[in-house]
Amino acid sequence: MPVYGLIDANSFYCSCQRVFEASIRAVPVVVLSNNDGCAIARTKEAKRLGIKMGEAWHLVRRRPELKGVRWYSSNYPLYADMSRRMYQVLESRVPRVEPYSIDEMFLDLSGLPYDLPTFCRQLRHEVRAVAKIPTCIGWGPTKTIAKLANGIAKDRPELDGVCDLDREADRQAVYRELPIGEVWGIGRRIAERLQRAGIQTIADFVAMDSRAARDMLTVVGARVQSELRGQSCLPLSEVAAPRKGLACTRTFGRLVDNWTDLREAVSHYATTAAEKLRAEGMTASFLTVFIQTNPHQKDTSWYANQQSCGIEPTCDTLVLITEALRLLRKIWKPGYRYFKAGVMLDGLCPAGLQAGLFQTRDPVKSSRLMDALDAVNGRYGRGTLRPLSTGLDRTWRARQSLLSPAYTTRLEDIMEVKAW
Repeated sequence: MPVYGLIDANSFYCSCQRVFEASIRAVPVVVLSNNDGCAIARTKEAKRLGIKMGEAWHLVRRRPELKGVRWYSSNYPLYADMSRRMYQVLESRVPRVEPYSIDEMFLDLSGLPYDLPTFCRQLRHEVRAVAKIPTCIGWGPTKTIAKLANGIAKDRPELDGVCDLDREADRQAVYRELPIGEVWGIGRRIAERLQRAGIQTIADFVAMDSRAARDMLTVVGARVQSELRGQSCLPLSEVAAPRKGLACTRTFGRLVDNWTDLREAVSHYATTAAEKLRAEGMTASFLTVFIQTNPHQKDTSWYANQQSCGIEPTCDTLVLITEALRLLRKIWKPGYRYFKAGVMLDGLCPAGLQAGLFQTRDPVKSSRLMDALDAVNGRYGRGTLRPLSTGLDRTWRARQSLLSPAYTTRLEDIMEVKAW
């Protein structure tokens, strides 16, 4: 009988900030979205103060009752590295680990020669001791049940961060209490449809006729129902499914009204996209560039456009920049103040495949050049060596006025310890 677990970091982005600043471990902490726009992560102390997810920072920061809140710009390199550390701890203790998101990972707990509640408590403590991240763990016979158990462990302090739904009797008791909207895979619209049909709780959905569930919710709903009944339909995957596409898009830190800045931004996004391709051993054969003004700004004209083209499969930064700027030139219009731009890549396939009989570029020369570029940036830090077209000052970059140091990914930001 399989047993799946799900471990989830508590307020992950905020917890990463607290790791390196002891002074904020008991105060409200909020992490903001790109451009310091709105709240995307909150500690329980911040939630108690009434700060809502998605609430705009410029509207709430001056409220007197929020004077003691610590606000932070998003520091994604730091969060990604802390997630890696968390994964390494789990991988050393559990036979198989499947990352589900940056702060959630499924675990294969089948057949372990331990008492599971004791083992999972020890696992939480080890992640906290090594990676310094607080977590909750839930487990059961399917991934959907493990996800539900994890949510219960997080919501009920009396469970001390763990929830066991491996036994059917325990599941049935929980199913009778919880609304159908609490289930992983049941979104708001599907929940409303079920509620209109008289399905209010998870127990109602589990008891529903299987054919009726399939007719109402298609095969996906039938799969969710089977999982809630304890029949595993979603096996653990140790290898992530290959991407079909990727994108690098950002809103600017200020409105961009000139060609030079827009060219720099799109060159930067093409560079970042190329780095992602090479990191995953992929090439792209289809490129899209888009630009747009701010749709919410009433005093300016609205303009948005995009241009796409097929390209020889490549992960070469210089090639992607050249093609992206060619497309940008076609859609650029002077006189507008641009709010956002982006580069999107599709037609991804593994690097090294024969692109065709009539290649116009030397793949060996390109590969050697990109290897050298990545080697320099890998040793001395990302962006140490980059195309000049990506700019020097980059005044268009997203606002990060509250950015913390990248404690674990940049040498100059490493913490210093003094001893006497």
